[in-house]
Amino acid sequence: MQKFEIKETGTTPYVLLDNEKGEFIFEGRSIPENVIEFFQPIIKWIEEYSQNPQNETKVTFKLEYFNTSSSKRIFDVMKRVENITVQTGMKVTIYWYYEEDDEDIFFAGSDYKALITKVDFNLVEE
Repeated sequence: MQKFEIKETGTTPYVLLDNEKGEFIFEGRSIPENVIEFFQPIIKWIEEYSQNPQNETKVTFKLEYFNTSSSKRIFDVMKRVENITVQTGMKVTIYWYYEEDDEDIFFAGSDYKALITKVDFNLVEE
């Protein structure tokens, strides 16, 4: 299994999925023209990773903005990483970063935290 990386653009976030370190990073803006096309290989990679995950997986979201269609795909990513814990018992921790004055990102993280309950979910103020 290869590490998966997507460079940040004006409409898509930086994505790093590192199977050896058990580290996933999503950083930047997520407003891709075709959100399904953008997230499909990410979700597929995570599903493959979940067959043989590290003892601990750390997932970091540092998103400054995302649109409604990205919100659904971000939730899909979170459900996939939550399933790692459910299916294998391995530890998964999600870090959701938000700026002190960014209520939209904070409340989005709070909503996700309420829905993704089988992993450690941390809201982190920057």
